[in-house]
Amino acid sequence: MSGPVKPKAQKSQKSGKPARRYDSSRRQEQARANRAAILESARRRFLERGYGSTTVAEVAGDAGVSVETIYKAFANKAGLLKAVFDVSVAGDDDPVPMVERDVIAQIVAETDARRKLQRYAEHMVESMPRAAPVQLLARDAAAADPEAAAVWSQTRAELLAGMTLFAQDLVGTGSLRVPVDEARDILWTYVSPEIFELLVVERGWSVARYGAFLADGLVAALVQP
Repeated sequence: MSGPVKPKAQKSQKSGKPARRYDSSRRQEQARANRAAILESARRRFLERGYGSTTVAEVAGDAGVSVETIYKAFANKAGLLKAVFDVSVAGDDDPVPMVERDVIAQIVAETDARRKLQRYAEHMVESMPRAAPVQLLARDAAAADPEAAAVWSQTRAELLAGMTLFAQDLVGTGSLRVPVDEARDILWTYVSPEIFELLVVERGWSVARYGAFLADGLVAALVQP
């Protein structure tokens, strides 16, 4: 019995040679590499020269891509700023919302309010040295650029939404000493980049000391003695 008949490879109309299958994986890999280079270049340019003094063309030149590539991926310079902010907060460019990440899941899994707050302070110690400079950059740029102002407002709204969820989670421990709305506002204040700016940037505190301040302050303000 003869085996199954194998389909013949399609031939190119021009060369007569078998047509190669389109390999999208290499193109996707190149796109990811380009995006990473763009974000790294943008972060460096923004922090060294400021948002207003940085041009998309300069970022493109540093990253080795065309200006059109940046506009296609990020829409405009403000979109690039927001992407740099998101990567700074998350630590990577994976399309996973913060509320779905392991670090938040671990905090939610804690049943003790004090431990939840301590673990969140540990997360801030890890993330704020990355995120705060970009947040403060957006704040400063907002004074002169409407699009940067929109990015700054969006980051503030996202932080408030996250702290609303955190406050609601703390209610479930039965240990919250203040109303949930007040807890949200206290959380939002403590974890704002301005606190990091005051203590670490201006007063020279170590990041570890900053983290201890957050943990102790949040426990004292939010948890029943």
